Amino acid sequence: MTRTWPISTVTEAARARIATARLAAACGVPARERARLATALSAHLRQCLTKGGTWLLTLETTAAPDGEALLTAEVSPPAGTGAVPPWRTSVGCPEAPDTAPGDTVAADPDFLAEALLGADEDTALVLAELAVQEELVAFHREELHQTNQGVLALHAELDAAGRAQREAFAAEHAARKEAESARRRLTFLADASAALTSSLNHGEIVRLLPELLVPEYAGSVDVWLFDGDDKRHPSPRPAAAVRAARTGRPQYAADHPGGLPGVDDHPPSAPDPGRPLLCVPLPTHRTPLGVLTLTPPGGSWDPDDAVMLIELTRRASIAIDNARRFEHSRDIAETLQRALLTDLPTTPGLHLAARYMPATHGLNIGGDWYDAFRQPDGSLITVIGDVTGHGLHAAVMMSQLRTALRAYAVDGGSPGQLLTRLHVFLHHLQPDLYATAVIARFHPEDPTLTWAAAGHPPPVLRTPDGRVRTLDAKPGAMLGIPLRQEIADHTVRLSPGSTLALYTDGLVERRAQGIDPGIRRLAGALGSFRSAELDEDLDGSADRLLHPLLSDSERDDDVCLLLCHIHSGATKPAPAPAAAASF
Repeated sequence: MTRTWPISTVTEAARARIATARLAAACGVPARERARLATALSAHLRQCLTKGGTWLLTLETTAAPDGEALLTAEVSPPAGTGAVPPWRTSVGCPEAPDTAPGDTVAADPDFLAEALLGADEDTALVLAELAVQEELVAFHREELHQTNQGVLALHAELDAAGRAQREAFAAEHAARKEAESARRRLTFLADASAALTSSLNHGEIVRLLPELLVPEYAGSVDVWLFDGDDKRHPSPRPAAAVRAARTGRPQYAADHPGGLPGVDDHPPSAPDPGRPLLCVPLPTHRTPLGVLTLTPPGGSWDPDDAVMLIELTRRASIAIDNARRFEHSRDIAETLQRALLTDLPTTPGLHLAARYMPATHGLNIGGDWYDAFRQPDGSLITVIGDVTGHGLHAAVMMSQLRTALRAYAVDGGSPGQLLTRLHVFLHHLQPDLYATAVIARFHPEDPTLTWAAAGHPPPVLRTPDGRVRTLDAKPGAMLGIPLRQEIADHTVRLSPGSTLALYTDGLVERRAQGIDPGIRRLAGALGSFRSAELDEDLDGSADRLLHPLLSDSERDDDVCLLLCHIHSGATKPAPAPAAAASF
């Protein structure tokens, strides 16, 4: 179905628009599409009228391939306008009109008013749909606004969470760094304390302090000991060091407060005002030993480092004080023990050589002792013994045993009887102290050796043919134990060229091996000598005997050795032996 309208005036254009709207309504075109069609047609016809001429509107309904009809509006230009293309638009027609609307539109007012109201109804429907859409838009706009607000709030929360996480990471990093610094300080303090307390020489401890602290914790270290030799420090001491010595409190001398815990601030040092000083007293339970003066490795000290340095100074003070006490006790005991070393007597046909060596590790003065003296009947008593313990007390007890033995020997008596009397003497004198000893008696007119032992390593005898045997007949128990005992004598025949070795356990005993391997080494070393060598130089032989047995430089116990050698030509006087040697 096709309808055509020529249009050259506004009235014709309005009637064509009304006809188009009526046809679209008859075809069931929805109001919104119908209004869009009429509005578009009106706008185009208005443009056409401005150009002038007669334009031709064609409305045509055609069937679409999917079964739905199309309403097509086409406006053709006037004839002779050249290559102006026609304007065309189409809308779908849901239903075919039952009756075709008229080709013409009445010009009476009622019809036009009705057409105008019909157009307004379409417009109202479009506006109603527009209002609905506007409400939807407003709803979605509000929904979008709320969503945006939520997103902004979420972003704010995420940002706050990010800041909190960064702060937590920073706090964790700082805590780890502080923990690592604390671990480093504690490790250094433990290692430094072990190094300081491992020495019993106070001078070595003082020399060790700068090696431990420079350059990590101090730029320089000065140790001022009050009773030490101060000639090495010709310049006056800093005022802060003097104040630390007087008050017993650490002092920090600088041009600004140090803020160090437990440390008093002090004006800067006059000789060097630009260099901070930390002066820490070396405390003891009585009075300070001195003052440790430190300069910082950088510009200043960390407060925790200062606390650690004060604690290290306290431990160094204890180590120095202990070392001085040890050195004092050692000097007294060593002086006493060396004063008690015996000058060996001269006996025709019998050579004696003795060696005493203090321990090199620990408290190196013990109760090892030897002695040799004549009895009224002309026999020669040789003895070697060991009092339990170390230090001044052991040295004093050793001297008392030595004196008691000489006193008992004046009354005569065999080695076993003398040891028995020493056992009773020691038990009553010092019930909690014990001793071991071996006594051997030589008689110039008798080739028989009489000996007795009390808890001591057995004597070793070298015969003239170079064979060595251990005199391990049943010994008595240790001297001083709460036990009644009668210590027996033992005898062995001696020939010219024989050598008897008396010794203490420090010569043969090692912690990891025990005592038996050491005795076998001693026997082997003694058997390696020739009789002529022992005749000519017994003192040199004693040194050569000790060397392989004491090859290790560290000894935990004293060493005492007494060699008794019967000259191979015993019928003629033997040369006088050298005095007892010790080193």
